[in-house]
Amino acid sequence: MTTFFSGTRPGSTVTHNGTTFELPILYFRDDFFGLYFTVDLKKVKAIIPSDNLHPLILPNGRAVIGVAGYNYRETTIGPYGEIPVAIPVVMNKRMSRLSSLFPLLKESNYPGFGVLVQHLPVTKVSARDAGRGEWGFTKFVADMRFRITPESLGCSMSDEGEFILELHVPKQGFKMLDTKPLTSYSVKERQLIKTVVKQQGIKRMALNPKGAYLKLGDHPVSGTIKALDISEKPFMSFYYTDRSGVLPSGEVVEKDVRPFDPFPGKDREAVFETLYTDGDV
Repeated sequence: MTTFFSGTRPGSTVTHNGTTFELPILYFRDDFFGLYFTVDLKKVKAIIPSDNLHPLILPNGRAVIGVAGYNYRETTIGPYGEIPVAIPVVMNKRMSRLSSLFPLLKESNYPGFGVLVQHLPVTKVSARDAGRGEWGFTKFVADMRFRITPESLGCSMSDEGEFILELHVPKQGFKMLDTKPLTSYSVKERQLIKTVVKQQGIKRMALNPKGAYLKLGDHPVSGTIKALDISEKPFMSFYYTDRSGVLPSGEVVEKDVRPFDPFPGKDREAVFETLYTDGDV
């Protein structure tokens, strides 16, 4: 085990809805990529469960949403897929209109920054039960087909044949070493949970990325994203050429917040496929 994971074992064993796993969860290798779009500020504020969470506001008066793909290849709970839909926010600090993308670039190094997870579909029932039970993550089971080529990363997601979304991220942008933690906010039993994920990797980011897109279907989950008046084109893309992460338990930072319930989905085995055209497996 590398120095990055030192001190994580032995961990603590927890069980949720019959799913037993060890915390923290270790992510040794994955494909992680995504796009940022603008959304209507008033519509975003209407769904945020806490008045202490403030969405980032761009100079045009719009808020931000990110849609990403995780193809978890090697983890301590096995391989699986995950598609987060998340709203960048700042805790306990009212944001004026931003003159730059500084908080997005700084991420968890910016005071109070994190992402409120609107949806977090996964390809395994065990991953769903672990995420809901431990963190209150808005997880449900969905089918995912990842495709990784020398030029791009992508994923198509559906629910028993009903199309939800397709994400396409070309490999472009400036390169940087990323050791910033990833902070998320979720709601468990009317409590706001803050979780800080330690990570390291090589990240590439591009402004106004060429060829990047998100397609949305007519599924109810697609509808909740469309309802935020999401922009047609992304203003920023990112992907990691390599990445590792450590997911611990979260901490309660506020009580008696508004409900933030996940799409229910079904108890079923999902399709999880990955196609590498460069011969990788």
